[in-house]
Amino acid sequence: MDGYQTFLILLAVYLLGLIAIGWYFSKKQKSVTDFWLAGREVGAIGIGFSAAASWLTAGALLAVIGFYMLLGMGSIWGFVFPNIAALLIIALLVGRIKNLPSVTQPELLEMRYSSAIRAPVAFIITIVMILFAVADIKGFAFVLEVFYGVSPIHAALIVALAISVYVTLGGLSAVVWTDFVQFIFLSVFALVMAALAVSAATSGALVMEDISVSQLFGDVPSSWWNPFIIGLPMVLIFIFAIVPGWMTEQDPWQRVWAAKDAKSARFGMVLGSLLVALVFAACAVIAIGLNAIYPEIAAAGFPMGMADAEPALLVFIVSNFSPIVVALSAIGLAAAAMSCADTFATSGGSCLSRDIYQRYIKPDATMKQTLLVNRISVLIVVAGATIGSFFIDGILEAIHIATFIASASYFFPIMGGIYWKRATKEGALAGLIIGAVVQIGLIAVDLIKTAPMAPYYLETVHPIFMNHGVIVGMSLSAVAFFGVSLATKRSSDVNLAPFFKDVAEKLIQKDEKEVDESSREYVKFLENLDEKTTGERAHLHLNLEASATVNWTKFIGNLKLMHPAWITPTGNDSIYRFTQADMLSCVSVTRGSTEKEIWFASEPRIESVDSQRKVLFLAFREIADVLEDIGVLMTLPSEN
Repeated sequence: MDGYQTFLILLAVYLLGLIAIGWYFSKKQKSVTDFWLAGREVGAIGIGFSAAASWLTAGALLAVIGFYMLLGMGSIWGFVFPNIAALLIIALLVGRIKNLPSVTQPELLEMRYSSAIRAPVAFIITIVMILFAVADIKGFAFVLEVFYGVSPIHAALIVALAISVYVTLGGLSAVVWTDFVQFIFLSVFALVMAALAVSAATSGALVMEDISVSQLFGDVPSSWWNPFIIGLPMVLIFIFAIVPGWMTEQDPWQRVWAAKDAKSARFGMVLGSLLVALVFAACAVIAIGLNAIYPEIAAAGFPMGMADAEPALLVFIVSNFSPIVVALSAIGLAAAAMSCADTFATSGGSCLSRDIYQRYIKPDATMKQTLLVNRISVLIVVAGATIGSFFIDGILEAIHIATFIASASYFFPIMGGIYWKRATKEGALAGLIIGAVVQIGLIAVDLIKTAPMAPYYLETVHPIFMNHGVIVGMSLSAVAFFGVSLATKRSSDVNLAPFFKDVAEKLIQKDEKEVDESSREYVKFLENLDEKTTGERAHLHLNLEASATVNWTKFIGNLKLMHPAWITPTGNDSIYRFTQADMLSCVSVTRGSTEKEIWFASEPRIESVDSQRKVLFLAFREIADVLEDIGVLMTLPSEN
């Protein structure tokens, strides 16, 4: 049996385990929240390992090792530091993010501004996620090409088919727990490789003479350890170019929404940053060992030596170890590729399914139809990334291009929207469109006018145009966002309520009816109410079936007319009863899996469950009254 066959057998076993996880969670899905947000039940450990795994791609790790070899700690600002910093910043934002009842960022922005911004943001995020996934597929193709001479198209198909199966089965739950497994494989691989590289560099087998570990690290030039050797201006340019895009990236926000409570989300993000730092520390050790083994690479300098530095670890493995070690190394790097690609497929797919199909194409889609489209959307993103991998050359280049588009387009509309009350839909659209158009244009100019192996064209024009001119793109986006917002009318209270407590309190109904807890109807209501507790919140669900097919559009219109507290901030697919400042507690109503089903949901804090049962009962009575007005009856099963 040759080495490639060994790898395929190990990969098959590994994938069967991942698919089993996806199959397990597919049986637990009853709603869109279950598919895209894992039922909001994920604990801190799951959040932390998934957040770490989803940002550690195979190709990027090889590139990071290459940059460490040539530039030392001065290279951390292009990838390493932004990864760690973005997760820590998101941990600080958890209190704000977690209480917003969104599944996707486009849905959140529609809630904050208007429906006009949802589709543009959804398309941009989908493109960004596809570009991120391209880097994962290319990275794994690079590994198999060096190890086994496998063609890029075969490697791409391996990744695409694998993640398509387990993600479409289990949604975010499958992603989170396969990420847990994949991070274990990846971290063990990185730590073992660090030990082997140091051992080889000090044993005399691959170098001129035996040296001690202390000598190995002591011989590293002092300039290698200096993270500011590239100069403070360049450090700031990298930080402002990359961190904004990553701290507003949709996939970690979805993990915050999926966490069972704010504490779990916050601790998970901090844990994720520490796990990422652990792997990158191992990469630095690997680079030091490889520099001693291959001194000619470092001598070539940057950028000429990068062609040999990036595959240096792979060459070291395939040249010095048995086929089984090579196969296990390939599995470790496959874990890195899949743990990122599945995340980006889920995030991009949620935009296509929820923000395009369910919002605009078929607003009255049943839950069964939506779950099917969810799976198709994941396949579309995976297919797009697979095709894109044949047209984009650089691994980190794909990651950076995606990041720069995100930073320049939706950073200010998102962060300004949740922290600045004066932000308006006109300002958000202006910032989004101007930032995206300018940034994509600058990237196109840079790629077209840059000669092979030469510095990027825009960098030669002026340092401010470093990183494809993202600082310019972000600056123009900021000017448009703040300028147009100040020049236009303030957003309505309905749009501000989910984000600002003082505004939400204005919408509380002062004349809310009292509920007789001893009434027969209320007792039967409680018998049908499904309750469970995760973390700091309870999950209240009530799934009912009407006597006839519900004309959803007419029903929503009549409900808003008869009971003004009901509004549709994210489109007619969901309607909320705005009677509380805590948006997750507000009762929401969505279409069920059939044309007759109506699903109620509320996620109050544990201390307010008793009062929220009454609120949910009042919501049920209001819905029943409106349906009766249009000739449809809805009763509790125990009443029949």
